[in-house]
Amino acid sequence: MSIFALGALQLKYPPTMANSYLIIKYIHVSSVTLTFILFFIRGLWRIQENPRLQQTWVKTVPHLIDTVLLFSGISLAIILHQYPGTQTWLTAKLLALLVYIIMGNIAIKRGKTKTICLIAWIGALAIFFYIVTVALTRVINPLAW
Repeated sequence: MSIFALGALQLKYPPTMANSYLIIKYIHVSSVTLTFILFFIRGLWRIQENPRLQQTWVKTVPHLIDTVLLFSGISLAIILHQYPGTQTWLTAKLLALLVYIIMGNIAIKRGKTKTICLIAWIGALAIFFYIVTVALTRVINPLAW
């Protein structure tokens, strides 16, 4: 019986597609959670004009987490054979992600006034929740009755 090491996890058997899927899904969901927490905190700091926003780790860690989030999302799409353009919910999620990135950029970096930053931050949070809801329901209009 051989043991395969995968980061901190040790598997007794070679990883199967199901094992790979679950590991990547947990990485993806964890990245989503960390991304939200950091974006929420950075948004508060931006509105408060807190100098912590200028710390090196605050500028680099979110990009690392978002990179893991992006690659795990791409990996899940490949494993599940679900691609934007063929799955409407995934297309909507991807388009909403682009809007979230633009709004988040305005909220954290490019907003000229505190009001603009606040509006962009609230908008980005709403879009974030839309993306999560679409991912959970696989429906492009999850609030429709």
